[in-house]
Amino acid sequence: MPLITLIGYRGCGKSTVAALLAARLGCGWQDADAVLEAAAGCSIAEMIAAQGEAAFRDAEATILASTLASAAGVVATGGGVVLRAENRRLLREAFRPVVWLSASADVVRCRLAADPTTASRRPALAGGDLLDEVATTIADREPLYRECADLVIDTASTTPASVAETIVGWFQREWRP
Repeated sequence: MPLITLIGYRGCGKSTVAALLAARLGCGWQDADAVLEAAAGCSIAEMIAAQGEAAFRDAEATILASTLASAAGVVATGGGVVLRAENRRLLREAFRPVVWLSASADVVRCRLAADPTTASRRPALAGGDLLDEVATTIADREPLYRECADLVIDTASTTPASVAETIVGWFQREWRP
């Protein structure tokens, strides 16, 4: 069972912070998107192009449940994992604490534009340009992230190391299951 589960929109730092948290806590970590891509044998973008978003969300839910059930450290989830009610229920009821890493749409757009893997790994879900859909998608998902989160951290103006330290401090001083 995970020690800490990270949620948030793509580009908010979940994978980077997960690795730092795991090192700080002396445990392992898993990136659910990387686990899904390894199991599928292709990128998420390729999976959605070939099979559609519904098939991807099915695979994402399966990977989430198995990853959370077997992980013994930190888990970075996919950005859209909160879209399914069953996933949110799992997060809230069985795999806490859940930390929501957030950032403004402008910050996320800049991070995604600067990431050379964005085009090959992160598909636009509305069929248009990925960077154009960021603000709408973040706004749509915000209540879903909030529903699951035990702690919310804005990653826009702080380093991943600072975010990890904030989480460790909160976890050690304040987290009560």
